[in-house]
Amino acid sequence: MSAIRLLVLGAVRQHGRAHGYQVRNDLEYWGAHEWSNAKPGSVYHALKQMAKQGMLHAHEIAPSTAGGPPRVEYEITDKGTEEYFSLLRASLTSYDQRPDVLTAALGFMVNLERAEALALLEERVRSIGEWRRSVTEYYTPEDGPGRLGHIGEIMNFWVHLADTGAEWTRGLIDRVRGGAYTFAGEGEPFSGVLAENQENPYATGRPHPGDTR
Repeated sequence: MSAIRLLVLGAVRQHGRAHGYQVRNDLEYWGAHEWSNAKPGSVYHALKQMAKQGMLHAHEIAPSTAGGPPRVEYEITDKGTEEYFSLLRASLTSYDQRPDVLTAALGFMVNLERAEALALLEERVRSIGEWRRSVTEYYTPEDGPGRLGHIGEIMNFWVHLADTGAEWTRGLIDRVRGGAYTFAGEGEPFSGVLAENQENPYATGRPHPGDTR
């Protein structure tokens, strides 16, 4: 599962309508260029591809000041909204070794109702347990990695990640159950997006004049 689609759809959805640089700027503000594949080229490619797939609607709003093609703003469609929530739910529940997928989902989990978020996180704990049991059919941590040679360290690492992941998820469940954060239907949630002219202190670059992407 790729995090980039969830990140881009979520960023556009939070703005209502956003041009490519706004989306890129938001993802850099969240640090996504450090922990995921949300590099500038990937962001612009994802926007164009999802527009072709009917998940985003591309609005040509004004000619470029540099004489290039019109500036484009993207708006999420009903199909895109359905895809967004499908990706969000799957990313909160499925367990794999890619932290970018879970990290992206955590950034948008408050778009769900609290009860659903709790149910999905509890499902994640169950998924981790099932995954751990499948690994320990072949490797028992108590036996140590030695009997498998240095390859046993890979198994040891996986089991350790599963154990710490389950512990962390249970802690998050307790915090959410205890009233942390503002979820859908509870009021205005924290959005974490930059205003149109707000400077991004974490940006890796600035837009070129007439950027139309």
